[in-house]
Amino acid sequence: MKTVEKIADMKRLRQQLTGDIGFVPTMGYLHEGHLSLVRQAKTENPSIVVSIFVNPTQFGPQEDFKNYPRDTKRDLTMLEKEKTDIVFMPSVTEMYPPGFSSWVEVEKLTRQLEGASRPGHFRGVTTVVAKLFNIVQPTRAYFGQKDAQQIAVISKMAADLDMNTEVIALPTIREPDGLAMSSRNTYLNPAERRAATILYHALTLAQKLWFEGERNAERLRQQMTDLIQREPLATVDYVSIANSKTLDELEIVTPPVLLSMAVKIGKTRLIDNIVFR
Repeated sequence: MKTVEKIADMKRLRQQLTGDIGFVPTMGYLHEGHLSLVRQAKTENPSIVVSIFVNPTQFGPQEDFKNYPRDTKRDLTMLEKEKTDIVFMPSVTEMYPPGFSSWVEVEKLTRQLEGASRPGHFRGVTTVVAKLFNIVQPTRAYFGQKDAQQIAVISKMAADLDMNTEVIALPTIREPDGLAMSSRNTYLNPAERRAATILYHALTLAQKLWFEGERNAERLRQQMTDLIQREPLATVDYVSIANSKTLDELEIVTPPVLLSMAVKIGKTRLIDNIVFR
């Protein structure tokens, strides 16, 4: 496994690779969700590249960029075990040198949900992913379904800008009690960790009601919200039932549907979702 910190070195290594390239962009502090992406990439591509970069431009002024969990030594050990070919670990100044002033923005899909709650977030996401796609030039890039809106936005960007990269979404990996794996779960104390399962319980409640015949989206949103609000440590940011392609909110639940939410557990903001197909 080779580790690279400079863009020029990454480009030089890329020129030496032949055949399809699988790419897994991450912000590090890896967990089983990330590793599932690496394994899938490994089965579909002769060579794989993983990036580790905590991207400052997708964090708001009051968000957790400085405190975001980091453990590069641990990450590299995990990626070595997965037989990763190249790990690209640029610095902030390498990705955003003095005078950097070019941005990539996707409209409409970024106005709601995470985009409404975190202004500027997706401009940072699309810019850094566009840069990474240009540097690594992957055949396929792998993302977890937990970040459903991010996948929709990146897929739209790749299609609109004719990028030669296939964006692949893989299922959310969960803890045994249903909590979606996330690097931010490390912020939770034991009581908050127990409370965090309320996100998954709300999603499965909606799924149960839908299977039983409920099609009114507002009633489902209300049932989910009511359940979450019974948890004293939980504060709802949003609960959404939207078309999974346009992200427009629905009145009648007709698949494909994305049920998504953002909920603060204590001070930690968590997101989760499921899809009705």
